[in-house]
Amino acid sequence: MLKQVLVRLGGLAVVVVTATACGSSGEAQTNPDLAPRGTAMTTAKPTRQDLTNKVSLTGKVTMNPVFGLVAPVAGQVRFMDVKEPASTPTVATRVGSVWADGVPNWFEVPAGATFAGRLVDDKSTVTGGMPVASAKLAGYAIAADIDSAQAYKIADGSASVQAQIKNGPGPFPCTLLGTIAALPAGTVPAPTPTENKEEDKDKPTDTQQQQQQQQPDTGGQKSESTGLRLVCTAPADVKLINGAAATLEVVTQTSANALVVPVEAVAGGQGNGKVEIVKPDGSKVIADVVLGLTNGKVVEIKSGLTGDETLSMPGPNLPAAPQQQDGNNPKPGS
Repeated sequence: MLKQVLVRLGGLAVVVVTATACGSSGEAQTNPDLAPRGTAMTTAKPTRQDLTNKVSLTGKVTMNPVFGLVAPVAGQVRFMDVKEPASTPTVATRVGSVWADGVPNWFEVPAGATFAGRLVDDKSTVTGGMPVASAKLAGYAIAADIDSAQAYKIADGSASVQAQIKNGPGPFPCTLLGTIAALPAGTVPAPTPTENKEEDKDKPTDTQQQQQQQQPDTGGQKSESTGLRLVCTAPADVKLINGAAATLEVVTQTSANALVVPVEAVAGGQGNGKVEIVKPDGSKVIADVVLGLTNGKVVEIKSGLTGDETLSMPGPNLPAAPQQQDGNNPKPGS
C-alpha cells in the first residue's frame, strides 16, 4: 500500500511516497524472528584469552605449624613404628602405607618436619586423599584459615600460591605443605613392652632397659587439632617474623587461550548454559554450551561455539519450572 505524506521544508511542500507491507487484513506485518525496527540490541563476540581462577586469603607467619599427610590411594592403612628423632630430619621419614590390591602405597613426612601423630587407627580402611597422619614443621611457615567454599575451590585444582608479607618481603612463591583439611588431634601409641618369658618376667633385662632408655615414651597426644587452613613454606632466602600478617593469592585453575564470552551473555552456570546467537539476517537461535572457568567478567566456553558467532546480551531467559499439581487442585478439565 502506498501513502503520500506532505512535508513542509521552509516555504516548499514536498510529497513523500512511502510503502508499507500489509497482510490480507490490512494490518502491518513483522517477522517474529527479527527484532522490531529501532530496537537497540547489545551484542558480543567470543574472544580468546588466558584465564585463571584465584582465591585471596589472609594469613600470618607461624612457628612449627602442624599439617596433614593423606592416603595416596583407597585401601587399608598400616603404620610403622616411628622413633622420636634426635634432631630435625634432613631426609623424608617413612610413616606408613596404604595397602591396595596387595601393594603398599607409602606416605612420608617430608624433610624438615617430624611425625606428630596418627589420625586414624592402624588397619583402618581409608579413602584416597583422606588425612591419615599429622606432621610438624620445624621452622616458619605461613598459615591461612579458610572456609569450606574456599577449600573446595582450592582442592578441585592444582593450586599454586604467591605470598606477600605486609610491609615485608614479597611477592614470592609459597610451597603448599600437606593437606588443607581440618585435622583432629594426632596421637602416637606408647611402645608395647616386650614380654620376658623367664620366671621373673616383671623385671626388665639389661637389653630391655637399654631399649627403654633409647626410645622415650611417645604415648599420649602429640599434635593439636587444627581448623580448616592452608599451610605453605617460603623460599629459604625470605626473612620471616613470627606473627607477621601475610596475604596469599592461590591460583586454583588455569586455562590458556580459552574461548570466552561475557558472563552477561550466558544463562546458567556451573558446567552447562545457554546463549542466544544472532544470525546475519537478525534472527535468533538459542544454543547449548559447556562452561569452564570464570573470573567474574568472562566465562570460558569449552564447547558449543566456534568463536565466529555474534551473541545477544543479556543472555536468554531460562523457562520457568512447571508448577506442580497436588491432589487437591487437579488441572482444569480433568
